[in-house]
Amino acid sequence: MYVSSHSAFESNINVTPLVDVCLVLLIIFMVVMPVIVNGVPVKLPVAKGERARDGQHQLAITVKDDGSVYLGTVAVRQEQVASELQRLHGESPGREVAVRGDQSVAYGEVVKVLDACRSAAYSDVRLMSQQRAQ
Repeated sequence: MYVSSHSAFESNINVTPLVDVCLVLLIIFMVVMPVIVNGVPVKLPVAKGERARDGQHQLAITVKDDGSVYLGTVAVRQEQVASELQRLHGESPGREVAVRGDQSVAYGEVVKVLDACRSAAYSDVRLMSQQRAQ
């Protein structure tokens, strides 16, 4: 019987799969974080005025150029906007609302959202715009 003298086990850790998973997670976070921080991307109209304070607890309602409405980052059908706003108002009645309408959206679409905010009894509703460069 022949026994090799080099029969020791190698105990190295292969880190290549770990690095692959970390890189994939990094790419996912790089893509998702701007949407979480800024909400739904929209091209705001430019206006002259003071910079609005950033409220972390305010509800962002976005009306995109195709007429779709987002409450935060969740898409809502046009006919569900009023009922969803009433449900959210019941959960946190003192919350501020920031309506972000794309500059190319029809004025009537933004007015429908403002009317839904009024019917849900929100008292602090703001229209957001982009500050004009000095």
